[in-house]
Amino acid sequence: MLTVLQRIDDVRKPDAQLVLPYESRCRSRLRAALPDGEVVAILMARGQVLRGGDLLLADDGRVIEIGAAPERVSTVQGAEPRQLLRAAYHLGNRHILLQVGPGWLRYLHDHVLDEMVRGLGLSVLVEEAAFEPEAGAYAGFEAHREHDDGATTHHHSP
Repeated sequence: MLTVLQRIDDVRKPDAQLVLPYESRCRSRLRAALPDGEVVAILMARGQVLRGGDLLLADDGRVIEIGAAPERVSTVQGAEPRQLLRAAYHLGNRHILLQVGPGWLRYLHDHVLDEMVRGLGLSVLVEEAAFEPEAGAYAGFEAHREHDDGATTHHHSP
């Protein structure tokens, strides 16, 4: 079985692609199959989320590209930015993962949430699409660090 232990920042052409739904891309331990049927074990550090386009290094040196599988999602559209902001506020208040795009919001389909959003005057399209929600306020955040001279710097992970 092929084993993957790390994400890489590389420009190499991938040897294979592994297309996964969002729920699977959130798991730190995952067993899946490549398109040719080869079984792959993904063993990542807890808390890492794989994104479409991420490259992973396998134990045999091959590079595996992660793809975001199409899923049943609700895409919210509105003519006025204020309406979208209100919808994002109400969805966020319910701790719903959201993907944000130009003039739209997307979440994993839920008919109750669809009705709430329609009640805010927005249209909802239920469709099959890749789901790449926002990482969250603390994703990749490193705490402010103090230098020996007392100066504080702010660091972000790439």
